Amino acid sequence: MTDPTPLASGREADVFALDSARVLRRYRDGGDVTVEARFMAHLYAAGFPVPRVHHADGTDLVMRRVSGPTMLHALLTGGIDVEAAAAVLADLHRRLHAVAPLPDAAAGARILHLDLHPDNVVLDPSGPVLIDWRNVRHGAPGLDVAMTALILAQVAVDRDQPVAAEAGDLLHAYLRAIHGHAVPLVDAAVARRRADPTQSATERALIVPAAALLAAAGR
Repeated sequence: MTDPTPLASGREADVFALDSARVLRRYRDGGDVTVEARFMAHLYAAGFPVPRVHHADGTDLVMRRVSGPTMLHALLTGGIDVEAAAAVLADLHRRLHAVAPLPDAAAGARILHLDLHPDNVVLDPSGPVLIDWRNVRHGAPGLDVAMTALILAQVAVDRDQPVAAEAGDLLHAYLRAIHGHAVPLVDAAVARRRADPTQSATERALIVPAAALLAAAGR
């Protein structure tokens, strides 16, 4: 794994191409990937569409390289429409929350992604694959649903965001698609978003109006 080729960078990690079949995700903050890898291996074994983990050690996670564009890229280029994208997001949540939790989960808890949005869904030829499991944990499905809705709402209320209108459309379509699955725990999602150290001051300022939009959309 010497001199890997840079592939992409996110808020917390850099992704490198090791070869045509594998990527290395390396966290810059020194975090440990053990928990993330454990959940991913469990989900992969259960048939959920998550990259297969080949190796996990310290800050490094080696996984199958998923081909295809992100859902966000496909939305921006016309590769998928809003209604279809919303259906995929809702389906991923329903499928994820149907997977049996790990043995140490509290009674009634399910596996949560807590960062499910279009840029974390890769439209692989075999079907959508959910990536970036940094925030994975057990909890109430309603928190997972609310986090996705709040993330979309933050983009929708951002006047400087060129795709704000599209994000608003996707938010409403997602809430329709996920209806009946779990009541969104908006207050808990707001608290979690406020405590997220990767959120900029500008993004934090959008949380309250985003929550208001979400509340209005859910009526």
